[in-house]
Amino acid sequence: MSKPDELLVDIAAQVESGQSNQMSLTVIVAGAVITGRLAPEAMWRQRVREVLTDSASLGEFAGVFQAPRHTKEPPKHLHFHVARILQGTVGIPETGGMYRVAITDVSAWTMGAFSYSDA
Repeated sequence: MSKPDELLVDIAAQVESGQSNQMSLTVIVAGAVITGRLAPEAMWRQRVREVLTDSASLGEFAGVFQAPRHTKEPPKHLHFHVARILQGTVGIPETGGMYRVAITDVSAWTMGAFSYSDA
């Protein structure tokens, strides 16, 4: 999508302003289906920083994820927390991951998160 979907930008802005991580969303990016909950960028960065800090081999990268500068520009990225890439009959990673997606790369989206069942 060369021009970001205004409604999707508004949803991302609402998540940012409310500092909530309860908004479930599923997007298609370059053919991949990503499903999970959106988080404000600052919350997302903090969680990634914590994971990196706890890693013996990746701790040196934690500083890159310091809190973002505050800006009045509309969000340009979606920050997924507890998210999965849906592939076949599984979600990767099984426990959910942290994904950052450029809004301009989203080709389709829907409200809610998807999961697999054995039914």
